[in-house]
Amino acid sequence: MNSENNAFKHRLERATELRNVRATDMTAEEEAELEAVEEQERRKRKKVDDAARVEYLIRDAMAQGKFDNLKYAGKPIPGLGERYDPDWWVKGLIQREHLSGLGPKAILLRTEDAELDAKLDALYSEKQVRDLVEDFNARVVDARRQLQGGPPVITKTRDVGVELERWRERRAAAAKATAAQEAVNQELAGKRPWWRRIWNGSG
Repeated sequence: MNSENNAFKHRLERATELRNVRATDMTAEEEAELEAVEEQERRKRKKVDDAARVEYLIRDAMAQGKFDNLKYAGKPIPGLGERYDPDWWVKGLIQREHLSGLGPKAILLRTEDAELDAKLDALYSEKQVRDLVEDFNARVVDARRQLQGGPPVITKTRDVGVELERWRERRAAAAKATAAQEAVNQELAGKRPWWRRIWNGSG
C-alpha cells in the first residue's frame, strides 16, 4: 500500500513538472503521460469524495435518529447463517401474512404433514381417518408427478393401516386421561369444604 502511494506521489510530481513545462514544446508521449496521471488523480479524488459523502450521510441519518428503534436492534437477524433457501421470500410472506392454502405444493404439503395428526385426532370414525389419509397420499403423489418447478416434494405418503392404529392408540390414551380427570373431579366434589356442608345443612 505504501509503495502504491509512493508511486502515485512520484507520478503526481512528474505531472506537476510536465504541467510547468506545458507552455514549452511537449512530445506526444509526455502529453499522454500527463493526461493519464491527471485522469488517475481525478478518479482518486472522486473515490475520496464519494466515501466522504457516504460517511456524511450516515452520520447525518444517525444524528436525526433514523437508525433508532430498528426492528432487529440488539437481536439476532432471523435466518442469518442458515443455508440459502430459494423460496425464502414466499415462505416469509406466508408466515408474515398468516396465509393458508397459498404457495408451492411442496411447502403446503410439508405444513399439512406436520399438522396431520392433530387433524386426525379431531375425527370420530375410522372411515373418516382412512378417507383423510388416502386423500393426503393422493395429493402427495400428484404433486410429485407435476414438474412445474419450485422446491422438490419431500413429503412422504402415510400408511393407512399404521395411521389408523396410531389414531386408535391416541384416542384410547385421551379417553383414559379424560376418565382419570373425571375421577379426580368427582373425588374433589365429594370432599366439600366445612362451610359448604354447614351451608347446605348436612353434617
